[in-house]
Amino acid sequence: MQVKGFIFDLDGVIVDTAKYHYLAWKSLADDLNIPFSEHQNEQLKGVSRVESLKKILEWGNITISEDRFKSIMNVKNEHYLSFISNMTETEILPDVIRVLNQLSDERQKIALGSASKNANNILEKVNLLSYFQVIVDGTHVSKAKPDPEVFLKAAEGLGILPEDCIVFEDSIAGIQAANTAGMKSIGIGDAVVLFEADFVFRDFTEMSIEFIKDLIEK
Repeated sequence: MQVKGFIFDLDGVIVDTAKYHYLAWKSLADDLNIPFSEHQNEQLKGVSRVESLKKILEWGNITISEDRFKSIMNVKNEHYLSFISNMTETEILPDVIRVLNQLSDERQKIALGSASKNANNILEKVNLLSYFQVIVDGTHVSKAKPDPEVFLKAAEGLGILPEDCIVFEDSIAGIQAANTAGMKSIGIGDAVVLFEADFVFRDFTEMSIEFIKDLIEK
């Protein structure tokens, strides 16, 4: 039997934490008097906290000291942590568990590759931690997506060659990172946004058992 590496992003793929990131960034932007829309928030998907704050400050044409920058990042994270502290299994996105169960039953290797620094905490909250043999998050990498570092480290941790890995992503930066790593990329979300992916599904409910089997066998 073939063994492949299946690497999942977290936010917007396994759980919908994007709304909490948006609320936390919106609160911060309001404090800085920077207009911040959901459209702009889309551009922060898959992007590290540092790079996200840099983008917001650029949009507002604001320059701040390094100390203030660090302080604002901490405030954002505190807002975000307060939102996710009450997460439960009800926030797992549709059919994620079905796909994880199929991959586990097929004895495939499963990893998480996320920019989030709270990945372990979130997976524990929603009772999914046991599915993942490897977790590579924002605490393990120095380069943000679209750099492929997070996925290459996940593949290395699984002991699987990059060309035998499949990535599930909801951001264009994540799709680009997977493609650069030489992995198969599967977009979860809007096909117009994720047009660079090898395959795109609105969500996991559209992904058949046969499709997963094909990913393993081909």
